[in-house]
Amino acid sequence: MSNNSKNGKKKRTYISVTLTDDVEVQLLNKKYLNKDYPTDVLSFNINEKMEKDGEYLGDVVINVDQAKRQSKKIENGIEKEISELAAHGILHLLGVHHEENEK
Repeated sequence: MSNNSKNGKKKRTYISVTLTDDVEVQLLNKKYLNKDYPTDVLSFNINEKMEKDGEYLGDVVINVDQAKRQSKKIENGIEKEISELAAHGILHLLGVHHEENEK
């Protein structure tokens, strides 16, 4: 993603996307969110300036085990389910959150 910075140069925004399994997602969920269960996607905002004109927005961690279960349940292909989870995680990094979390 590129943005224009104040000096007219393009600024790049970076994210990391990791595909993993139930075990790793549950460990991350417990360690950082105090929730001891696996979930489908986690997002971690970093918002760190990089050496050149850029910013590291954050990390998206996708649970492929859960994506497989969800894709079967809603008759969605695994690739589509993973892409939807990636989009969901990126929206969280950009500040879009669930309604129930905002109340």
